[in-house]
Amino acid sequence: MSEESQVRLDKWLWAARFFKTRSQASQAVAGGKVQVGGSRVKPSRLVAVGDDLRIQKEQEEFAIVVRAISDQRRGAPEAQLLYEETRESLEARVQARETRRLLRVVGAGPPSRPGKRDRRLIRKFIKKDL
Repeated sequence: MSEESQVRLDKWLWAARFFKTRSQASQAVAGGKVQVGGSRVKPSRLVAVGDDLRIQKEQEEFAIVVRAISDQRRGAPEAQLLYEETRESLEARVQARETRRLLRVVGAGPPSRPGKRDRRLIRKFIKKDL
């Protein structure tokens, strides 16, 4: 971790491994998926230790506090030292993940595409209605 006191937001998100590329991080910030202190910001905003970030990535939302600054991407264990996720955020993500898992089981679609026999039955059923 570098001794810098501030670094660009998109660069920090990339270094903290929230996004695979800096370009993706920049697009997320510009699109309003990342908020600092509850407000939208630009990718060039400087991040400092103690800043509160809210990051929405795909179906998950992270509420974190910046604990260290780095502009270099390192391994995941080192990247996790750059921030601390709030307890409420962690609990909400676990609950949302469990809800999605249960919905996926209940509303599961067909296991595969229809086979030859299934297509015949479908055609027979449709022609029956005509």
